[in-house]
Amino acid sequence: MQATNEAILARMDSPVALIPQLAAHIVAAGGKRLRPLLTLAAARLCGYQGNRQVKLAACVEFIHTATLLHDDVVDESVLRRGFASANAVFGNKASVLVGDFLFARAFQLMVEDGSLEVLRILCAASATIAEGEVLQLTTQNDLSTTEERYFDVIRGKTAALFAAACEVGAVIAEVPPAQQDALARFGMDLGMAFQLVDDALDYAAQQSELGKTVGDDFREGKLTYPVLLAIADASPEERGFWERTVEQGEQSESDLLTALELIARHDTIRRSIAKADEFVASACAALDQFPATEIRDILKDIARYTTARRF
Repeated sequence: MQATNEAILARMDSPVALIPQLAAHIVAAGGKRLRPLLTLAAARLCGYQGNRQVKLAACVEFIHTATLLHDDVVDESVLRRGFASANAVFGNKASVLVGDFLFARAFQLMVEDGSLEVLRILCAASATIAEGEVLQLTTQNDLSTTEERYFDVIRGKTAALFAAACEVGAVIAEVPPAQQDALARFGMDLGMAFQLVDDALDYAAQQSELGKTVGDDFREGKLTYPVLLAIADASPEERGFWERTVEQGEQSESDLLTALELIARHDTIRRSIAKADEFVASACAALDQFPATEIRDILKDIARYTTARRF
């Protein structure tokens, strides 16, 4: 991981001073480094002995960071990991352009690796992330959004990169296709659980713990799982509230509290976490393709941590 962090810092460098300055701002804000960790752990699980996983883990983190920079502009976010977001400090134009730079750096790292299969997996994930974000945009403020469509959104915008991060670790180790597929499934299910918890925390966490403004999804009219469950169980009066606040975007200062009350009334946070637990169980089962080792146990623990986290 230390080598990966060093690679990230080295590849953020540019003679255009604003690029490393802005990139360093979002890197300095911390983050779990979960996606690159998955690449490193997957390679180790598969018995890989080289060092290609370091650059590929950095590549995965660059893809992720680029999407964060773009997402914060799209969502007009002012906080990221408890700090002022890059767009709040440097402006939207700089954030979008540095996000583009980080995407380009990621593709340079893929090319340097030299594997067409690695390139295929990470390119496909990058395209899928963009599709997921656009799909989310089309579901925003739309109360007819189904659970199936919501899962399509999070499969694209979040889980695809988790799956790719795991799969490339298996590819460079040249394990059989069944084990490559198992690690991709592990990453996909882990990513689904991770986003379900993220969406639950937007209504359940303390802002100081969450590192972003609580209730952002509600204010933006996003149809996330806790809201979809509350709408499905809503009385006519409650549905009228969701139509006004989410579909029509007419919100007053007290509406977030009302939304929180309705979500509590229908127990949708617990139900969202329960759905995430199903994905965690599936993720752990996928790893049973591999012998019982310490690294396999660590990966299962990472999956289980997903539904216990508070930020």
